[in-house]
Amino acid sequence: MTGTSDKKLLVGPRLRRLRQTLGLTQARMAQDLSISTSYLNLIERNQRPMSAKVLLRMSDIYDFDMAGFSGSGDSTLISDLYEAVRYPSIAGSGVGPISRQDIEDVVGVSPALAKSYLKLYQGQRSAALRGDTQGARELLDQSSQAIEAVRQFLHTEKNCFPDIDEAAEALANELRKQGTDLAAQLLERLKHQHDISVRIVPIDIMPEMLRYFDRHSRRINLSELMPTSGRTFQMAYQIGMLEHRAMIDRWIDAANFEHREAKGLCRTMLANYFAAAVLMPYAQFLKQAESSQYDLELLSHRFGSSFEQTAHRLTTLQKPDARGIPFFFVRVDTAGNVSKRFSAGRFHFSKFGGACPLWNIHDCFQTPGEVRTQIIQMPDATTYFSIARTVTRTGGSHGRGAQKLAIGLGCDIAYAPRLIYAQNIDISRHTPAPIGVNCHLCERENCRQRAYAPLNRKLSFDERARGMSIFRFEV
Repeated sequence: MTGTSDKKLLVGPRLRRLRQTLGLTQARMAQDLSISTSYLNLIERNQRPMSAKVLLRMSDIYDFDMAGFSGSGDSTLISDLYEAVRYPSIAGSGVGPISRQDIEDVVGVSPALAKSYLKLYQGQRSAALRGDTQGARELLDQSSQAIEAVRQFLHTEKNCFPDIDEAAEALANELRKQGTDLAAQLLERLKHQHDISVRIVPIDIMPEMLRYFDRHSRRINLSELMPTSGRTFQMAYQIGMLEHRAMIDRWIDAANFEHREAKGLCRTMLANYFAAAVLMPYAQFLKQAESSQYDLELLSHRFGSSFEQTAHRLTTLQKPDARGIPFFFVRVDTAGNVSKRFSAGRFHFSKFGGACPLWNIHDCFQTPGEVRTQIIQMPDATTYFSIARTVTRTGGSHGRGAQKLAIGLGCDIAYAPRLIYAQNIDISRHTPAPIGVNCHLCERENCRQRAYAPLNRKLSFDERARGMSIFRFEV
C-alpha cells in the first residue's frame, strides 16, 4: 500500500464506535494495540491522529475492513444529510452551496452531529406537513410515495409469497429435525454455514439499536432488551437475506418500483416475511390456527412468537389451495397514529390519518394485555368482527418506558363463527358499532366523536342549533 506508513487519520468517532461494538474498554483495546490508554483516549477525541501502523495492527487483531474508516460505511447517512441540506428553506438560507464533500467531512468527524441535524430537518419537515398549504400537501405526497408503493404491492400480492413460504418452511423443517430449540438451531446455522456469530449486547453499547450486522467482523449484535421471540426472528431474518436474497430481489424487480427507498423497504419487509414463515411455517401454522379457532395467545405459545408476529402472520395465509380467514390488520399508538396496516379482504384503510375513535382499538389501552372484541360496521353497511389488544414493544428499561401499541385484527362478519373470540356472542342480535375510515372521509352525521368535517362535503352552520358535533354539512 503506497504511502501507508506516512498516512495519519483523524478517526476518533469511528474508532470509538468500533470499540463499543466490540464491547471493549479503552484499557483493553490499548493493551491489544500496544499503546497507552491515554494515547487511545486522545485518538478517540480527535486530539491525536491515528497512524497507519496502528490502523494495520487493528486490522490484524480485530479482523475488520479498513475501508470502513474511509467513510464508505456511512453512505446512507451521507445521502440523507445531503438531501436535508437541499431542503428549500435550508438551501435558500444564504449560507452558500454545500457540497457532498462537505457532508462527507461532517459525517467523518462526527456522525452523531450529522444524525442530530437530520432530526432537526425531519422536525422542520413535519412542521411543514402540519400546515394546510399546497406545498405541504405536495411534500406529504412525495414523502409517502415509497411507503404507499410498497403497501400497494403487498395488497396486490395479497401479502402472500408462496416461494418465500416454501423456502422458509423447508428451512424450518430441516432445523427442527436437528432439535426443538429453533433459536439454537438458527444460531448454529449462522455459525457453521455462514461463519457468523451472534452476541447479545448490553444497552449501553447499543442504546438506539436492536440489531446490527457487522459484515466485516461477521457478527450479529442483538440488544439485550429483545425477547427470545425477537432474537429468533432477527436471526431468521438474517438467514433470509443471506440465503434467499435473489428470490426476494426477483419480487422487487417484478414490482418495478420507481424509488430506491421503496426497494429497500420492500426488501426488508420480504425478509421479515421469511423470518415469520420460519417461526410459523405455513402448513403447520394454518392447521393449528384452524384447530384452535384462531386463538392468538395459544398460537403464540405454540410457535414461540409474539402476539403481534402471530396476528400479522394470520394476514398472510392466502395461498389459493390453502386459505385461512382473510384478516385485516392495523397497529396504532396511544395518539391514534397508524404505523402498520393491511387488509386481505374488503376492509378499507385511509392512506393518511388515524383510525376511527369509535373503534375499540383505542379503548384497549385502558385494559393492557386483555383481548377486546367488537362488531363494527362501515358507512357502506359492510360489517366486521374485530379483536384488539395492547402489546409492549422491545426497549423498556428504568427511565425509558417501552412503547405501548394496540393491535387490531378483524374479518368479515361471515367468518366470525370460526373465531374463538366470537363463541359467546349472539351475532344475530348484536348491534354493530357504526365507524368510519376516519373523520376526513366519513360522512356519518351527528357523530359525537367527529374531529373534522368530511373533505368532500360543504359545511353548513346554524347559529340557532347545536348538534352532537359542531360540524354540520350538506349530505
